[in-house]
Amino acid sequence: MQSLYLEQRTWLHAWRPGLKLLFVAAMGTALFLTNQALILLPAVVICAGVFLSLGPVAPGVRRLLVSVLIGASFVAGFHVAMGQAALGIASAARLIAMALLGVSLTLTTRHTELLEVFEWLLAPLARLGVPVNRLSLLLALMMRFTEHFFLQWKRLDDAHRVRTGRTGGWRLLAPLTIQMLVTARRVADTLHARLGK
Repeated sequence: MQSLYLEQRTWLHAWRPGLKLLFVAAMGTALFLTNQALILLPAVVICAGVFLSLGPVAPGVRRLLVSVLIGASFVAGFHVAMGQAALGIASAARLIAMALLGVSLTLTTRHTELLEVFEWLLAPLARLGVPVNRLSLLLALMMRFTEHFFLQWKRLDDAHRVRTGRTGGWRLLAPLTIQMLVTARRVADTLHARLGK
């Protein structure tokens, strides 16, 4: 599967994966503890600064963030229409800030590193008989497939745009679903062969 990982080293690559995950979790928690725009909007600026400091990124990443911005605009517009402008601004700010942090984490952290962090965090559950290795693998695969979904979507949309001159939109749903199912089956067969079960 393709990856959004940024091979060019940045200052965030030097951070330990666990520390980056801790920062994202702490920031996400803090953002949901307040509805004040005076706190949330500066947080968005900080998160945008972190993302922009990583330098040039792939077009697929930019398109993903544009989709997030459009979604945040819809969320804010819905709340404004319902007479809840403050809640709309807060919800949109949280969505944008966390998307920026999540993308920054994905760009600067290999999946193997995240898998090691998950295994360490889940290690205490092994005493209760929980299959920690498989659980951490499931979490890593979930993140990997989410990333792969957007990359495949971009590739199909680019191909459709070259052929027709316009975006694919909902027409890409069927081929995208088929490709994701094929990829999922291939990964499942590989895991079955390696685990021997």
